[in-house]
Amino acid sequence: MVNHENLLGGPPPTHLPEDPEPRDLLAGGTAPADVAAKHPTSCLAWAQLADDAFDAGRTVESYAYARTGYHRGLDLLRRNGWKGHGPVPFEHEPNRGFLRALHALARAAKAIGEDEEYERCTTFLKESSPTAAATLS
Repeated sequence: MVNHENLLGGPPPTHLPEDPEPRDLLAGGTAPADVAAKHPTSCLAWAQLADDAFDAGRTVESYAYARTGYHRGLDLLRRNGWKGHGPVPFEHEPNRGFLRALHALARAAKAIGEDEEYERCTTFLKESSPTAAATLS
């Protein structure tokens, strides 16, 4: 067994628990609003709502959905050992809903001219997962 020790002394990566039902419902074509209503803690459902609203030109609505997903994600991260900083790997599928919501929040903040929020969210995304920052941008 290989032990991957963090040689930089930072916190270990946070891996959110599997939550396959919302992901499966979305993949099966269930409306994101229905998934969010059934699974209100699902960052993925809120991120999808944010993406759909943004794509439809409903920027403020996208911002609201993204902020909900972001805050649901912060709650989940904290319940799973996150101490306010450290890696949240995009490579771990259950983390993607939070990272997508964070990206969507940054995107909507930029679109409405909330520059400080955009910078904060962009920096947070890069620090949490350089892969997510590169993939989602």
